[in-house]
Amino acid sequence: MSTELMTREIRRTWFVQVTAGEFAGFLAPALAGALAAPTPVLVPAGLAEGAILGTAQWWALRRTFPALSGRSWISMTALAAAFAWAVALIAVDNAARLNSLPAPALLLLATISGTAVLLSLGTGQWLVLRRHVRGGSIWIWANALAWAAGLLVFGAVTTPLWQPGQSTVVIALIGALGGLLMAATMAAVTGHFLIRLVERS
Repeated sequence: MSTELMTREIRRTWFVQVTAGEFAGFLAPALAGALAAPTPVLVPAGLAEGAILGTAQWWALRRTFPALSGRSWISMTALAAAFAWAVALIAVDNAARLNSLPAPALLLLATISGTAVLLSLGTGQWLVLRRHVRGGSIWIWANALAWAAGLLVFGAVTTPLWQPGQSTVVIALIGALGGLLMAATMAAVTGHFLIRLVERS
């Protein structure tokens, strides 16, 4: 197989499997949120999301990096996802208290927590990936960019659609739509950077 065809196949496999994995994984916290589950339930739901995403990613990577440990990749992805959910939910649960802070302090905390969320998954996966590819630190920034773009897409789609008084089913369906588009965005961006890592290996 030519290099161009191989690159195309890696990109296609990654996009399809990672989009499907993140969409399936996101259904856990999306459903919990639609059912108005308490905050402590959402962190394990985020852990499940990370485990499903990590499994899909490892499945897509196993031929490109055959020595990549599935157990390490999946567990690190799950833990990083749970951490990101925990940080985000702490901010949500303390919104009233945080809004009473002076603007500079609020901005500083928002920057720190937002950075922690965006860097968590890429950093966790980099700890595993660095053993298999040179320049693997780009994966941290690739994920930060991918998740920032994905969350922007999610918010742009769901915010105007979610309205007060909607049924649980409608809320869940809107969240699922946003989740699917978020997953596709994230998969497309990380897939672009994955090709760059493969070319370095």
